[in-house]
Amino acid sequence: MVKKADLPKHILDRAFELAAERGWRAISLSDIAGAAKVPLSQLYALYPSKTAILEAFSQELDRQVLSATDAETPEGSARDRLFDVVMRRLDAMEPHREAVRAILNGTRRDPLMALASLGQFMRSMACMLEAAGISAAGVRGAIRVEGLAAIYLATLRVWLKDESEDRARTMATLDSRLRRAESWIGMLERRRPGRSSAA
Repeated sequence: MVKKADLPKHILDRAFELAAERGWRAISLSDIAGAAKVPLSQLYALYPSKTAILEAFSQELDRQVLSATDAETPEGSARDRLFDVVMRRLDAMEPHREAVRAILNGTRRDPLMALASLGQFMRSMACMLEAAGISAAGVRGAIRVEGLAAIYLATLRVWLKDESEDRARTMATLDSRLRRAESWIGMLERRRPGRSSAA
């Protein structure tokens, strides 16, 4: 029997296994409850919708990225730090790669689901900027968040097709996009107190 403290992760894992097998749009909360072997009422109390499951997964990725950041002293340029943060997030997603592919395919065909997930996605982009020591506050911060969202999605598409062991294509795409953003919108132009360089 799954311990209460482990139940949220257990449900997420089963949900993503089903998504990888059947596709995200094809599964219901009842299917997920059945796979997790928990009553639907118990699952619903934790995750009242599939969007809630996606939000919880995104928040868990945020926590993993921030925990890794807390354990290290940020070094290098702002672009380098942001590169490291994005790659850490992709590495954290690696065990669920096929599920992520299925979810992205599902959201492309379901604009309402994509819209419902947009708020958490943008919060995660802000989280990654802050983890890299780049402010996500104010008008400039909002521009940086939108810029990073575009960079991240472009990199994610390459990551999903990148079968190389060292993820060379993924890293090359991310590096190229960040360099372009640095010169294009001055995303990394301002220094921030306590950092060697930041946006």
